Amino acid sequence: MKWKNPLLLLCGIGISNIGAWVYLIALNLIILDMTRSPLSISLLYMLLPIATLFTNLWSGSFIDRFNKRNLMIFLDLFRAIFIFTLPFFESLFLIYIVVFIINIANTILMIKTTMVYMTKLIPKTNRQRFNALRNFINSCGFILGPSIAGFLFIIGTPNLAILLNSFALILSAIVILLLPNVEIKKGDILLQKINIALILNDWKSVFQFSKTNVYVTLIYVLFSLVTVFMTALDSLEAAFATEVLSLSDSTYGFLVSIAGVGIIAGSLVNTLFANKLKLNVLIGLGAFFTPIGYIIFAFSTDFIWASIGFFTLTFFLSFANIGFLTFYQNNVPVEIMGRFSSILGILEAGLIILLTMTFGLSAEQFDIRPIYILGSVAFLVLGLIIIIFVSTKSKRNYHEQVLE
Repeated sequence: MKWKNPLLLLCGIGISNIGAWVYLIALNLIILDMTRSPLSISLLYMLLPIATLFTNLWSGSFIDRFNKRNLMIFLDLFRAIFIFTLPFFESLFLIYIVVFIINIANTILMIKTTMVYMTKLIPKTNRQRFNALRNFINSCGFILGPSIAGFLFIIGTPNLAILLNSFALILSAIVILLLPNVEIKKGDILLQKINIALILNDWKSVFQFSKTNVYVTLIYVLFSLVTVFMTALDSLEAAFATEVLSLSDSTYGFLVSIAGVGIIAGSLVNTLFANKLKLNVLIGLGAFFTPIGYIIFAFSTDFIWASIGFFTLTFFLSFANIGFLTFYQNNVPVEIMGRFSSILGILEAGLIILLTMTFGLSAEQFDIRPIYILGSVAFLVLGLIIIIFVSTKSKRNYHEQVLE
């Protein structure tokens, strides 16, 4: 495989990811400074799944019929414009509205369009290694993003950090412009008019695929639950670090950078041994040890233990992400990939809203630490279920076929 285009794609993803981390940390701190309320941060995290619910009814039908590269460029520029306006709002309500609009673009671009484009661009035999490299690039953003954010907090304000992300997205759009068109038919004209009848027919096709590929669907749903727990716990992360552990804004940024070191290490291991690690091993290890990292962080009393927890969870999270992403690309037809992730994503988004709201309200009424501990232990139970499920099913021929 020629690596010119994959490397360009990785570059565009990396630039966008660095900016996204700067944006996320800055926005967390801005809202926390405005409200001093963990619930306000939980509400911020809930805007993404709400946007997912808003778009998932129709976005999959749209994505599968549209030029993926041009859509990625448009959504990068769209997000850049709206992110640029955020520092000029003083109303928390208006900030939430703008973030909601940005998240609509995020759900269409990052979760669906980019996935379909990657699957079409990268041959099946190279996907696991490419996904490991993609995880490595994202982990560099894990380190560089918070480090840049921390530096900008020292010389300026979180608003400056948010403006930087706007320019990063413009640069990402320019890089994506250099990538090839992977569509069979050229142009951006929809092959069919998107209407209710077409959307309903798309839903039927996804349900039919799910009925005939039960194991693939179950793996997808189980990993969606991993995302649900991580999102709910992450919504309390900034408040836990700054209020329970009494870390400064810059120290918190450095803590997130240590998490980036963990995911870099995990990605490098996966890159070096991409041809030797089976997907069931990657998924099982990631699903079990990622919540262990959250538990260590939940019981931490100082920066050192918090760092150990962050490193552990991100190191093994890279295994889970690479394993699941490769499994998904290998077993869901690219022709329905946008629709499949959109429809099943509705369940994931609904559960994220429910659990994140529960965690946020509980943290308002009680101490943050016990809520974080309970959530981490429940996450570990899910991890045990996944690893037992993957291990017992590994003896079946079909399982070996889809997970090797």
